[in-house]
Amino acid sequence: MPTLPLVTIAIPTYNRASGYLGETLGCALGQTYPHLDIIVCDNCSPDHTEAYVRSVADPRLRYFRHEPGLLPNDNFNFGLQQARGEYFLLLHDDDLIDADFVESCVRAVRERGPAGLIRTGARRIDGHGAVLLEVPNEAGGLPMGDFMLAWLASRSVPMYLCNSLFNTAHLLKIGGFRSRHNLFQDALAELTVAARFGRIDVKEIKASYRVHASQRARGALVWAWCEDSQQLLDAMCALAPAQAETIRQYGRWFFSVHNYRLAALVPPGPERWRAQWQVFRAFDLPGGYTFNRWLRPLRALKHRFVDGMRGESAYA
Repeated sequence: MPTLPLVTIAIPTYNRASGYLGETLGCALGQTYPHLDIIVCDNCSPDHTEAYVRSVADPRLRYFRHEPGLLPNDNFNFGLQQARGEYFLLLHDDDLIDADFVESCVRAVRERGPAGLIRTGARRIDGHGAVLLEVPNEAGGLPMGDFMLAWLASRSVPMYLCNSLFNTAHLLKIGGFRSRHNLFQDALAELTVAARFGRIDVKEIKASYRVHASQRARGALVWAWCEDSQQLLDAMCALAPAQAETIRQYGRWFFSVHNYRLAALVPPGPERWRAQWQVFRAFDLPGGYTFNRWLRPLRALKHRFVDGMRGESAYA
Protein backbone atom coordinates (compact mmCIF):
# COMPACT_ATOMS: atom_id res chain seq x y z
CA MET A 1 0.00 0.00 0.00
CA PRO A 2 1.31 3.49 -0.80
CA THR A 3 2.27 5.58 2.21
CA LEU A 4 -0.62 7.67 3.49
CA PRO A 5 0.05 11.41 3.14
CA LEU A 6 0.60 13.42 6.31
CA VAL A 7 -2.20 15.93 6.92
CA THR A 8 -1.68 19.04 9.05
CA ILE A 9 -4.60 20.52 11.01
CA ALA A 10 -3.75 24.01 12.27
CA ILE A 11 -6.01 25.53 14.94
CA PRO A 12 -5.46 29.28 15.45
CA THR A 13 -6.91 30.26 18.81
CA TYR A 14 -7.44 33.17 21.15
CA ASN A 15 -8.91 33.03 24.66
CA ARG A 16 -11.25 30.07 24.17
CA ALA A 17 -9.84 27.48 26.55
CA SER A 18 -13.08 27.67 28.54
CA GLY A 19 -15.19 27.79 25.40
CA TYR A 20 -15.07 26.02 22.06
CA LEU A 21 -11.37 25.12 21.89
CA GLY A 22 -11.75 21.80 23.70
CA GLU A 23 -14.43 20.62 21.28
CA THR A 24 -12.46 21.79 18.25
CA LEU A 25 -9.21 20.19 19.38
CA GLY A 26 -11.10 17.05 20.34
CA CYS A 27 -12.56 16.60 16.85
CA ALA A 28 -9.07 17.03 15.34
CA LEU A 29 -7.53 14.48 17.68
CA GLY A 30 -10.49 12.15 17.14
CA GLN A 31 -10.05 11.71 13.39
CA THR A 32 -10.25 8.18 12.03
CA TYR A 33 -7.35 9.03 9.73
CA PRO A 34 -4.10 8.02 11.45
CA HIS A 35 -1.39 10.18 9.87
CA LEU A 36 -1.91 13.64 11.39
CA ASP A 37 0.13 16.67 12.41
CA ILE A 38 -1.94 18.93 14.68
CA ILE A 39 -0.87 22.47 15.55
CA VAL A 40 -2.41 24.89 18.04
CA CYS A 41 -1.36 28.48 17.31
CA ASP A 42 -2.12 30.47 20.46
CA ASN A 43 -2.31 34.20 19.74
CA CYS A 44 -1.22 35.39 23.21
CA SER A 45 -4.38 34.22 24.99
CA PRO A 46 -4.75 35.71 28.50
CA ASP A 47 -6.65 32.66 29.72
CA HIS A 48 -5.35 29.13 30.49
CA THR A 49 -5.02 28.03 26.84
CA GLU A 50 -1.35 27.08 27.23
CA ALA A 51 -1.93 24.98 30.33
CA TYR A 52 -4.91 23.28 28.72
CA VAL A 53 -3.16 22.36 25.47
CA ARG A 54 0.03 21.22 27.22
CA SER A 55 -2.08 18.92 29.41
CA VAL A 56 -3.15 16.97 26.30
CA ALA A 57 -0.73 14.07 25.93
CA ASP A 58 -0.67 13.25 22.23
CA PRO A 59 2.53 12.97 20.14
CA ARG A 60 0.72 14.38 17.08
CA LEU A 61 0.06 17.70 18.84
CA ARG A 62 2.36 20.75 18.70
CA TYR A 63 1.77 24.01 20.54
CA PHE A 64 3.00 27.51 19.64
CA ARG A 65 2.36 30.70 21.58
CA HIS A 66 2.87 34.20 20.18
CA GLU A 67 4.05 36.95 22.52
CA PRO A 68 3.22 39.64 21.63
CA GLY A 69 0.17 38.61 19.66
CA LEU A 70 -0.10 38.70 15.87
CA LEU A 71 -2.82 40.00 13.62
CA PRO A 72 -5.34 37.15 13.22
CA ASN A 73 -4.49 36.51 9.57
CA ASP A 74 -0.78 36.41 10.36
CA ASN A 75 -1.56 33.67 12.86
CA PHE A 76 -3.40 31.75 10.13
CA ASN A 77 -0.38 31.94 7.85
CA PHE A 78 1.94 31.03 10.73
CA GLY A 79 0.07 27.73 11.00
CA LEU A 80 0.54 27.17 7.28
CA GLN A 81 4.27 27.92 7.52
CA GLN A 82 4.66 25.40 10.34
CA ALA A 83 2.79 22.66 8.49
CA ARG A 84 4.63 19.39 7.94
CA GLY A 85 1.82 17.70 6.06
CA GLU A 86 1.29 17.30 2.34
CA TYR A 87 -2.25 18.56 2.95
CA PHE A 88 -3.40 21.37 5.19
CA LEU A 89 -6.61 22.28 7.02
CA LEU A 90 -7.09 25.60 8.80
CA LEU A 91 -9.64 24.85 11.50
CA HIS A 92 -10.88 27.86 13.46
CA ASP A 93 -11.15 27.32 17.20
CA ASP A 94 -14.95 27.36 17.13
CA ASP A 95 -15.54 25.15 14.06
CA LEU A 96 -15.76 21.35 13.88
CA ILE A 97 -14.97 18.50 11.51
CA ASP A 98 -16.63 15.09 11.51
CA ALA A 99 -14.54 12.14 12.67
CA ASP A 100 -14.01 10.93 9.09
CA PHE A 101 -13.44 14.32 7.44
CA VAL A 102 -9.73 13.80 6.70
CA GLU A 103 -10.23 10.15 5.79
CA SER A 104 -12.95 11.08 3.29
CA CYS A 105 -10.80 13.78 1.67
CA VAL A 106 -7.70 11.59 1.38
CA ARG A 107 -9.80 8.74 -0.02
CA ALA A 108 -11.12 11.09 -2.69
CA VAL A 109 -7.56 12.08 -3.64
CA ARG A 110 -6.47 8.45 -3.87
CA GLU A 111 -9.47 7.58 -6.05
CA ARG A 112 -9.49 10.64 -8.32
CA GLY A 113 -5.89 11.86 -8.39
CA PRO A 114 -4.11 14.89 -6.93
CA ALA A 115 -5.74 18.31 -6.64
CA GLY A 116 -5.03 21.65 -5.04
CA LEU A 117 -8.29 21.73 -3.06
CA ILE A 118 -10.67 19.12 -1.68
CA ARG A 119 -14.07 20.40 -0.48
CA THR A 120 -16.83 18.53 1.35
CA GLY A 121 -20.37 19.50 2.16
CA ALA A 122 -20.87 21.55 5.32
CA ARG A 123 -23.41 22.44 7.95
CA ARG A 124 -23.94 25.69 9.82
CA ILE A 125 -24.42 25.41 13.58
CA ASP A 126 -25.21 27.86 16.35
CA GLY A 127 -23.29 28.56 19.54
CA HIS A 128 -24.80 25.49 21.20
CA GLY A 129 -24.13 23.13 18.29
CA ALA A 130 -27.69 23.04 16.96
CA VAL A 131 -27.82 22.63 13.18
CA LEU A 132 -29.09 25.71 11.34
CA LEU A 133 -28.42 24.63 7.75
CA GLU A 134 -26.97 21.63 5.93
CA VAL A 135 -25.51 21.95 2.42
CA PRO A 136 -24.10 18.92 0.58
CA ASN A 137 -21.42 19.70 -1.97
CA GLU A 138 -23.23 19.24 -5.28
CA ALA A 139 -20.54 20.98 -7.37
CA GLY A 140 -18.85 17.80 -8.61
CA GLY A 141 -18.02 18.02 -12.31
CA LEU A 142 -18.70 21.73 -12.71
CA PRO A 143 -16.05 23.65 -14.67
CA MET A 144 -14.40 26.46 -12.74
CA GLY A 145 -16.51 29.26 -14.18
CA ASP A 146 -19.74 27.41 -13.48
CA PHE A 147 -18.46 26.54 -10.00
CA MET A 148 -18.03 30.26 -9.28
CA LEU A 149 -21.45 31.09 -10.68
CA ALA A 150 -23.00 28.34 -8.57
CA TRP A 151 -21.47 29.92 -5.48
CA LEU A 152 -22.77 33.35 -6.49
CA ALA A 153 -26.23 31.80 -6.93
CA SER A 154 -26.02 30.12 -3.48
CA ARG A 155 -26.25 26.72 -5.15
CA SER A 156 -23.00 25.35 -3.75
CA VAL A 157 -21.33 25.13 -0.37
CA PRO A 158 -20.29 28.54 1.02
CA MET A 159 -16.58 29.31 1.08
CA TYR A 160 -15.87 28.01 4.58
CA LEU A 161 -12.40 26.90 5.63
CA CYS A 162 -13.51 24.05 7.88
CA ASN A 163 -14.62 21.93 4.91
CA SER A 164 -11.63 22.78 2.68
CA LEU A 165 -8.46 20.70 2.61
CA PHE A 166 -5.59 22.34 0.70
CA ASN A 167 -2.51 20.90 -0.91
CA THR A 168 0.07 22.60 1.31
CA ALA A 169 2.63 23.31 -1.40
CA HIS A 170 0.01 24.82 -3.71
CA LEU A 171 -1.40 27.04 -0.96
CA LEU A 172 2.10 28.26 -0.13
CA LYS A 173 2.76 28.88 -3.82
CA ILE A 174 -0.08 31.43 -4.04
CA GLY A 175 1.12 33.18 -0.87
CA GLY A 176 -1.22 31.60 1.68
CA PHE A 177 -4.22 33.50 2.99
CA ARG A 178 -4.05 37.08 1.71
CA SER A 179 -6.51 39.73 0.58
CA ARG A 180 -6.53 43.50 0.74
CA HIS A 181 -8.09 43.66 4.21
CA ASN A 182 -7.95 39.92 5.01
CA LEU A 183 -11.73 39.60 5.07
CA PHE A 184 -12.26 37.47 1.95
CA GLN A 185 -8.81 35.86 2.17
CA ASP A 186 -10.40 32.42 2.64
CA ALA A 187 -12.53 32.55 -0.53
CA LEU A 188 -9.67 34.09 -2.52
CA ALA A 189 -7.31 31.29 -1.49
CA GLU A 190 -9.85 28.56 -2.22
CA LEU A 191 -10.80 29.84 -5.66
CA THR A 192 -7.21 30.58 -6.68
CA VAL A 193 -5.89 27.17 -5.65
CA ALA A 194 -8.86 25.38 -7.23
CA ALA A 195 -8.52 27.27 -10.53
CA ARG A 196 -4.76 26.81 -10.80
CA PHE A 197 -4.31 23.32 -9.42
CA GLY A 198 -7.71 21.64 -9.64
CA ARG A 199 -10.30 20.66 -7.07
CA ILE A 200 -12.10 17.55 -5.87
CA ASP A 201 -15.69 17.78 -4.62
CA VAL A 202 -16.87 15.39 -1.92
CA LYS A 203 -20.66 15.48 -1.76
CA GLU A 204 -21.13 14.33 1.83
CA ILE A 205 -21.40 16.84 4.72
CA LYS A 206 -18.27 16.45 6.85
CA ALA A 207 -17.71 19.80 8.64
CA SER A 208 -19.52 22.39 10.77
CA TYR A 209 -19.17 26.17 10.62
CA ARG A 210 -20.27 27.85 13.84
CA VAL A 211 -22.21 31.11 13.99
CA HIS A 212 -22.33 32.76 17.43
CA ALA A 213 -22.50 36.09 19.20
CA SER A 214 -18.82 36.32 20.15
CA GLN A 215 -17.59 36.45 16.56
CA ARG A 216 -16.10 39.81 15.67
CA ALA A 217 -18.57 42.49 14.64
CA ARG A 218 -18.49 43.35 10.95
CA GLY A 219 -20.87 46.28 10.59
CA ALA A 220 -18.28 49.04 11.03
CA LEU A 221 -15.98 47.55 8.37
CA VAL A 222 -18.31 47.95 5.39
CA TRP A 223 -15.80 49.97 3.35
CA ALA A 224 -13.15 47.27 3.88
CA TRP A 225 -15.58 44.50 2.96
CA CYS A 226 -16.44 46.39 -0.23
CA GLU A 227 -12.79 46.65 -1.21
CA ASP A 228 -12.17 42.96 -0.48
CA SER A 229 -15.31 42.08 -2.44
CA GLN A 230 -14.05 44.02 -5.45
CA GLN A 231 -10.65 42.32 -5.23
CA LEU A 232 -12.27 38.89 -5.04
CA LEU A 233 -14.59 39.62 -7.97
CA ASP A 234 -11.67 40.83 -10.10
CA ALA A 235 -9.76 37.65 -9.25
CA MET A 236 -12.74 35.44 -10.14
CA CYS A 237 -13.03 37.08 -13.55
CA ALA A 238 -9.31 36.61 -14.17
CA LEU A 239 -9.43 32.94 -13.11
CA ALA A 240 -12.31 32.15 -15.49
CA PRO A 241 -11.84 34.59 -18.38
CA ALA A 242 -14.23 32.82 -20.75
CA GLN A 243 -17.11 33.61 -18.38
CA ALA A 244 -15.74 36.82 -16.92
CA GLU A 245 -18.59 39.02 -18.17
CA THR A 246 -21.26 36.78 -16.62
CA ILE A 247 -19.30 36.36 -13.38
CA ARG A 248 -18.89 40.12 -13.06
CA GLN A 249 -22.55 40.78 -13.79
CA TYR A 250 -23.82 38.40 -11.13
CA GLY A 251 -20.94 39.03 -8.78
CA ARG A 252 -22.03 42.67 -8.50
CA TRP A 253 -25.46 41.53 -7.32
CA PHE A 254 -24.01 38.95 -4.93
CA PHE A 255 -21.51 41.25 -3.26
CA SER A 256 -24.00 44.11 -3.14
CA VAL A 257 -26.39 41.94 -1.14
CA HIS A 258 -23.56 40.78 1.12
CA ASN A 259 -22.37 44.29 1.88
CA TYR A 260 -25.80 45.90 2.21
CA ARG A 261 -26.52 43.28 4.87
CA LEU A 262 -23.36 44.31 6.68
CA ALA A 263 -24.39 47.96 6.37
CA ALA A 264 -27.69 47.07 8.03
CA LEU A 265 -25.72 46.01 11.13
CA VAL A 266 -24.46 49.57 11.61
CA PRO A 267 -26.57 51.50 14.16
CA PRO A 268 -29.26 53.71 12.52
CA GLY A 269 -28.21 57.22 11.67
CA PRO A 270 -25.42 58.91 9.73
CA GLU A 271 -22.99 55.98 10.10
CA ARG A 272 -25.45 53.56 8.50
CA TRP A 273 -26.18 56.01 5.69
CA ARG A 274 -22.44 56.35 5.12
CA ALA A 275 -22.05 52.57 5.02
CA GLN A 276 -24.89 52.20 2.52
CA TRP A 277 -23.37 54.92 0.36
CA GLN A 278 -20.06 53.04 0.40
CA VAL A 279 -21.79 49.93 -0.95
CA PHE A 280 -23.62 51.92 -3.62
CA ARG A 281 -20.42 53.65 -4.69
CA ALA A 282 -18.58 50.31 -4.90
CA PHE A 283 -21.19 48.44 -6.96
CA ASP A 284 -23.52 51.11 -8.39
CA LEU A 285 -26.57 49.18 -7.20
CA PRO A 286 -29.25 50.60 -4.89
CA GLY A 287 -30.24 49.27 -1.48
CA GLY A 288 -33.19 49.83 0.81
CA TYR A 289 -36.81 48.98 0.02
CA THR A 290 -36.33 49.03 -3.75
CA PHE A 291 -33.58 46.43 -3.65
CA ASN A 292 -35.84 43.41 -4.13
CA ARG A 293 -36.52 44.24 -7.77
CA TRP A 294 -32.79 44.55 -8.38
CA LEU A 295 -32.28 41.02 -7.00
CA ARG A 296 -34.35 39.37 -9.71
CA PRO A 297 -31.35 38.57 -11.95
CA LEU A 298 -29.62 36.87 -9.02
CA ARG A 299 -32.73 34.81 -8.26
CA ALA A 300 -32.97 33.86 -11.95
CA LEU A 301 -29.37 32.67 -11.86
CA LYS A 302 -30.15 30.59 -8.79
CA HIS A 303 -33.01 28.81 -10.56
CA ARG A 304 -30.82 28.34 -13.61
CA PHE A 305 -28.49 26.18 -11.56
CA VAL A 306 -31.13 23.84 -10.12
CA ASP A 307 -30.55 21.32 -12.91
CA GLY A 308 -26.88 22.16 -13.36
CA MET A 309 -25.96 21.28 -9.78
CA ARG A 310 -27.51 17.85 -10.28
CA GLY A 311 -24.85 16.80 -12.72
CA GLU A 312 -25.08 18.83 -15.93
CA SER A 313 -23.17 22.10 -16.35
CA ALA A 314 -25.56 25.01 -16.58
CA TYR A 315 -23.48 26.39 -19.46
CA ALA A 316 -22.74 23.18 -21.34
